[in-house]
Amino acid sequence: MGKRVLVVDDHQPTVKLIEDALTRAGFSVLTAGNGLECLRKAEAEPPDLVILDVIMPRMNGIQALRKLRERPQTRDVPVIILTVRQERGDVLAGWSAGANIYISKPCKMELLVATVKRLLGVPAQF
Repeated sequence: MGKRVLVVDDHQPTVKLIEDALTRAGFSVLTAGNGLECLRKAEAEPPDLVILDVIMPRMNGIQALRKLRERPQTRDVPVIILTVRQERGDVLAGWSAGANIYISKPCKMELLVATVKRLLGVPAQF
């Protein structure tokens, strides 16, 4: 398989949709349902990129992103925030925490896959 992407979202249908699109594009996909699980998975199997929801139980995406940025092995891993939160303060919180890209849900899977490819330096084919 290709580069490893960790998809973190507590809404299973969303996870499945993203996982299917990324798998078709040649990526290896890991999943987590909350921020704490994200941190455990990222430590056990460091991803090449993380797609992170904000609103999740136990630890939200912004908190998880801050922790990812504190850890040497995940400090430089690209992170895409993918969330329904679109208010100015939410977007600024995402950028401040260290997001590389902030995308609002719903989004086209083609856009998400193209963004993942761009951040990972994989040639996009349209």
